[in-house]
Amino acid sequence: MATRVLHRPIRGIYAVVALLAIGAVGCSDVSDAVDSAKDGAKKMARQRSVFSLGIGDCYNPNGEVAGETFAVEIVPCGEAHAGQVVGEFNIDGEKTYPGEDAVAAIADERCPVEAGKFAQDTWALPKGVDLFYYTPTKESWATGDRAVSCTYTSESGKSTGSLQADAKSLKPEQTAYLKGANAVYDALWANQPDADSVEEDLDGYKAQAKAVAAALDAHLEGVQDIEGTEIGKLREQLKKTAEHWKKAANATDVDAFYLAYDRAFTGLDPNKTVAARKELGLATTVPADEAEVWAA
Repeated sequence: MATRVLHRPIRGIYAVVALLAIGAVGCSDVSDAVDSAKDGAKKMARQRSVFSLGIGDCYNPNGEVAGETFAVEIVPCGEAHAGQVVGEFNIDGEKTYPGEDAVAAIADERCPVEAGKFAQDTWALPKGVDLFYYTPTKESWATGDRAVSCTYTSESGKSTGSLQADAKSLKPEQTAYLKGANAVYDALWANQPDADSVEEDLDGYKAQAKAVAAALDAHLEGVQDIEGTEIGKLREQLKKTAEHWKKAANATDVDAFYLAYDRAFTGLDPNKTVAARKELGLATTVPADEAEVWAA
């Protein structure tokens, strides 16, 4: 998780070091050193506080992606960059700092939703890109910081272009499908109980099943008027899947839950949506992390 921290920038020191380095090289290396200094100066001129990040900003982290930071390099989205801010919100209703775990839990729940508004088709994201977020620390909270910045960022590799470019060209039926599908998987993961087994928290797992069933009902309503052979097949399959989730939500004991959950979870296998996605003209490569979950 990437976090904020209030800190005074030391960009001036870096600029001085870059310039002084020119005098320490031979004449044959002066040109390379000048180019290097220019690149360094350009990077420093682009440094911005993480407190000033806005939706749509493309950037490169200074060092490791995860960890505390106070500044990043803002770059035009047409240039190679590691991350882009895709959503933001304020943590409201908390008078005192709720703690790192609580803040992370809020971001875990809200950021997928906010990111989905910006780049709806997560299957179309560049390879290696994951959801990260900058959150307040205890120190920055004391100064009034309540903002969470949600980003899609790669820990190794860069891409060009804005992630929102494809979203602007989506057709109504594509948007309807993605809105519902994203909500289903958000419901699944946002309501995942902390307990490792159903025996430890049957009520928690039943609550998760209820949330997924509700999301599936909404998804089915959203795509009911979309025409197409494959989307029709997917609708029928999701109707059956929704019924299994409802059975899991109403299970009276652990055994009954497991019987329903097995078919319910299998019914959400993203591989079963590929044909419908192709028919709708959406990305058809299942993200590696999702493929791994259902392969297991």
